[in-house]
Amino acid sequence: MRPTFELLRREPQMRLFMAAHLQSSLGTGAGYVALVLIAYERFRSPWAISLVLLADFLPAMLAGPLFGAAADRWSRRRCAVVADVARAAAFIGIGLVGGIEATVALALLAGAGSGLFTPAVLAGLPSLVEEERLPAATSLYGAISDLGHTLGPALAAVVLLVAGPETLLIANGATFAVSALLVARLSFGGAAGEGSGASIFVEAGRGLRATAGTRGVREVILASSAVVLFAGMMNIGELLLAEDLGAGASGFSVLVAVYGAGFVAGSLTGSSGGSAPKLKRRYLLGLLLMGVGLVGAALAPAWPLAVACFAITGAGNGLVLVHERLLLQRTVDQALMGRVFAASDALGSWAFAIAFLSAGALVALLGTRAVFLLAGVGTLLVWAASARALRHVWQEPGTLEVAGTRPVAPFSAGPAVPLRGGGER
Repeated sequence: MRPTFELLRREPQMRLFMAAHLQSSLGTGAGYVALVLIAYERFRSPWAISLVLLADFLPAMLAGPLFGAAADRWSRRRCAVVADVARAAAFIGIGLVGGIEATVALALLAGAGSGLFTPAVLAGLPSLVEEERLPAATSLYGAISDLGHTLGPALAAVVLLVAGPETLLIANGATFAVSALLVARLSFGGAAGEGSGASIFVEAGRGLRATAGTRGVREVILASSAVVLFAGMMNIGELLLAEDLGAGASGFSVLVAVYGAGFVAGSLTGSSGGSAPKLKRRYLLGLLLMGVGLVGAALAPAWPLAVACFAITGAGNGLVLVHERLLLQRTVDQALMGRVFAASDALGSWAFAIAFLSAGALVALLGTRAVFLLAGVGTLLVWAASARALRHVWQEPGTLEVAGTRPVAPFSAGPAVPLRGGGER
């Protein structure tokens, strides 16, 4: 925790950014509950919920490379502000309009905002802090995101005692408006690809080729997406598992809260940073913990053991996410970083959508515990394959380095932004 406290004490821009991120993350968590309620109220079918929730992923799935190219070509601060404004308009609009068609359309706008915000911020973080405090910044960013998703629904439960879901969504939109105002005051550095004469579609294609062609980066993004494909199924099965263990709705709430707490703890472990080999080991450890936790939950004979397994799975997920981001920030050229993060976000969105759509059928066909076991075994296979694929990448000093810690981009993508101190789903 010390690097995190040092970050907030010494980096005034990060204090401002994290304040903006905290309040919007809490709004997002609360807004999720309101969005589900409104979707079902406006079109009495489970398909309405699926449509609205999937709308948050579709823009990143279909246009992720373009969002990344925009973050690399134009001002990352401007991209983040535009993204926040779009999400503010979308959620306030959902709270004010009626009809499922308008709701889905505005949910797509919110998803587009999220699809642009993520690569802009993750690629822009290196220009907000001194290089030695970048791991703490990336770690805290992920921890706050999940804290919002964990505490936001609890906040929504309190607000819904005195107000309707429309009020919650309008409040969520207001948090994004506040975030836009605060982010506009930050210095994210110039646009990494400023001055390039190629179209944004050409730049997006270059980013995809670079992502697919850079050893280490390619394997990490594929592994993380494969894990989302397997572990994402637990989102459908966790309530059924709690009921199978005799814990009911309250037990389900505890499972979700414990998972979130584990995720936050796992994310914060990245604050100390370290060498690329150390980051790789922690990334692989996260994959292993996720697989072990899912298999343990599938086999747990009693609810307390399932709680422990959910905590392990959450901690592993936090480790995977933060160390994936740290490895990409360390490895990828600044001129390409937005596109690489966008490619990761797009592939992860496809994986989650497939998991989300297939899990219900798999639970009905195989049963809840069998699906958890499938998710766990699949995750362990991803861990084993990743450990093998990365064994010659990011090695300890003194061994042959196949992929350098900051390789030169395979093509000219415009001038890179120099990192301060020697170096923005």
